[in-house]
Amino acid sequence: MKIKISPFNQKNILITGGTGSLGKALTYHLLKYYTPNTIRILSRDEMKQWEMKKHFSSLDKKGLLRFFLGDVREKSRLHRAFENVDIVIHAAALKQVPACEYNPIEAIRTNIEGAINVIDAALDNEVEKIIALSTDKASQPVNLYGATKLCSDKLFINANNYRGFKKTAFSVVRYGNVIGSRGSVVPLFTEQAQSGVLTITDKEMTRFWITLSEAVKFIISSLEIMQGGELFVPKIPSMKLLDLVRAIAPNAKLVVSGIRPGEKLHESLISSDEARNTIDLGDRYVIQPENVMVWNPKHYKNTKPVDRDFSYYSQNNTDFLSTTEMKEKIKQASYEDNSL
Repeated sequence: MKIKISPFNQKNILITGGTGSLGKALTYHLLKYYTPNTIRILSRDEMKQWEMKKHFSSLDKKGLLRFFLGDVREKSRLHRAFENVDIVIHAAALKQVPACEYNPIEAIRTNIEGAINVIDAALDNEVEKIIALSTDKASQPVNLYGATKLCSDKLFINANNYRGFKKTAFSVVRYGNVIGSRGSVVPLFTEQAQSGVLTITDKEMTRFWITLSEAVKFIISSLEIMQGGELFVPKIPSMKLLDLVRAIAPNAKLVVSGIRPGEKLHESLISSDEARNTIDLGDRYVIQPENVMVWNPKHYKNTKPVDRDFSYYSQNNTDFLSTTEMKEKIKQASYEDNSL
């Protein structure tokens, strides 16, 4: 059933990197539960666009989907694609850690220079709201991917100072590993399980976990409540990678390969240095900006600041998934993937 009242209804929405796992899940959710005017998908791969158009043909009865070939590196293309757009979800990025380590200039051109182009196009076309998708690897980064996303986050947050009298508002969402997404370790382990041998980097490694549908709902709800300048962080569970292996293939032989270059033993969603600017909204945290002139600290009601010594790391999380709970999460992710 369609939601009657929403900031997405009768709006023109654009998703950069929209043919990826998250872009497809967002598109499905928007088509199924809202009534947008159009949904524009900007991406580089014409085959993926053709496959996506065919895949959503039965759900997109009114022909709301529009497909734009282009790259966030191409400023002129973004300016044309952003014309008359009300809401932008910026999901385009180079995000494979080893690939970014080996091709650092390419990562910078897409994740940082691409972010600048998106910001300029949004301001010049007076987009109402734009939310950029980040990663736990941007908090205290140790690899180039995390560093480029941290830089991108700073650009989007502080873009609110560039808007002047324009209405454009910029915010960021930061979350952990998406179960079942393209490039996730879950499909890799599932594939390896068929051979009876699984490779793990370190038995003590922990990660934050979120399903695609949870990520989509978090992005959409953040878009609904944002004022511009926030960095939203969901409250999500952690799990040891060793327990994930037990959930997928409990009888498999385990090979420990060692931590790869640019990889952390544990991930961070909120560092202790960010705690002084963090408030608790109940289902999520908001890291407030330090130097955004248009920020209104009274925008959110009934909130409380976190403790000064607060930090949100995957290893000190109070919510850890059991192997049974992770099995259910994986089943849910598989069901959602088949439903898309």
